[in-house]
Amino acid sequence: MTDMDISKLDPSLHSPVRIGIMSILSTNIEANFSFLKKATGATDGNLSSHLSKLEQLGLIKIKKSFSGKKPRTTCMITSKGKKAFGKYISALEEIIRITKNTVN
Repeated sequence: MTDMDISKLDPSLHSPVRIGIMSILSTNIEANFSFLKKATGATDGNLSSHLSKLEQLGLIKIKKSFSGKKPRTTCMITSKGKKAFGKYISALEEIIRITKNTVN
């Protein structure tokens, strides 16, 4: 048996789209909806749903504005989001480390 503890993986972050969103926002000051959509490969509705959930959890902040007549949605990671994503990445790294040691 290993000391692997997958319960450390935050289920609110454990989805490919949410990992993509948080990865992008953790390395950028902000990102707009179009950029996140292209980078994650999500549909409008799917991305909007994930962004709303992350905002409800206080992990990101969403700012809505207009550029001319076009709506513009800009997202930023919060300090709570940075901490949560850092913990999530650390848990993944630990699982990878344990797995590598058992596979090799």
